[in-house]
Amino acid sequence: MAKKAQPLRAQDKLVYLLALVPYLMDHDRVSVSEAAAHFGVPAQQIRDAVRLIAVSGIPGETATYQDSDLFDIAWDDFEDNDQIVLTHMVAIDDSPRFSAREASALIAGLQYLSGLPEHADRAAIASLMSKLSRGASAQPTAVGVEASDLDETMALIRESVAAGTQIEFDYRNSRGESERRRIDPLRVESVDADWYVRGWCHSREDVRTFRLDRISQPTMTSEPITRTAADVSLPETLFDASPGDIAVTIDVVESGVPLLGDYVADDATVVPSGDRVRTTVLVPHFHGLKRLVAGLPGVVSVVAPAEARATAALWARAGADRYTDRS
Repeated sequence: MAKKAQPLRAQDKLVYLLALVPYLMDHDRVSVSEAAAHFGVPAQQIRDAVRLIAVSGIPGETATYQDSDLFDIAWDDFEDNDQIVLTHMVAIDDSPRFSAREASALIAGLQYLSGLPEHADRAAIASLMSKLSRGASAQPTAVGVEASDLDETMALIRESVAAGTQIEFDYRNSRGESERRRIDPLRVESVDADWYVRGWCHSREDVRTFRLDRISQPTMTSEPITRTAADVSLPETLFDASPGDIAVTIDVVESGVPLLGDYVADDATVVPSGDRVRTTVLVPHFHGLKRLVAGLPGVVSVVAPAEARATAALWARAGADRYTDRS
């Protein structure tokens, strides 16, 4: 015997009605069966809710309910054809809405999210963007997320995730060494302006992180993936320390310590050093240190070892020389 549906509590009924009214406003005409399918409730529950809406409203200036203060529907169409058509609406138009600027910002964020491989339900994202456009207090400004040279690689990763197949690519590390890699893509993440893909590397038999702008000649293979994000433990930090990392002592503006992110070891001390603080970062090699320091000019200075200081100084001097007027 079918299980009898439990009646809605008052709080649940209010949430349900608050969702139903905008839905009906967005549809000039909708059948009871369509609305029931949308909300996943019995058709009779939709009919009862529509009858309740029809006696809902706000009192006017006289503090009494007049015809113009209540919702109204096309009753003949509703009773004879099971069709819902709102013919008069009140109160809902006075509810707070997103401004055009707020809606534009949210739409831009959703466009950004729709480009990530792990967000496969793009139809739902498109539907939400459409609702934001219609529900704003004014027409949102047309916005678009700027395309980049990484879009082709990102699209291939997205296609690979959807198809459940591995991808191959040439990868050039920070030392300039290139190697062909084959991975099961697990997650795409960004740090500042850089994008990374984390995947199960079949060459290393472990999780590895790859910067997208160092990937070239990416191709999708016919080999099915053997690992998914649910199969492996992905740490919250993007970069993991390894026994071969080099400890580098730096002085940094105290407010700049959070900018160092995963480079600062969990057990690193932070002690005052003049008008700055001194701490230790871990880098796989001095080539990576150059880029870290260059990204924080005036915030970080290298203290030790001497080779690290020399590497950072040469890098900075080479950059400054490019601005020298040689005429």
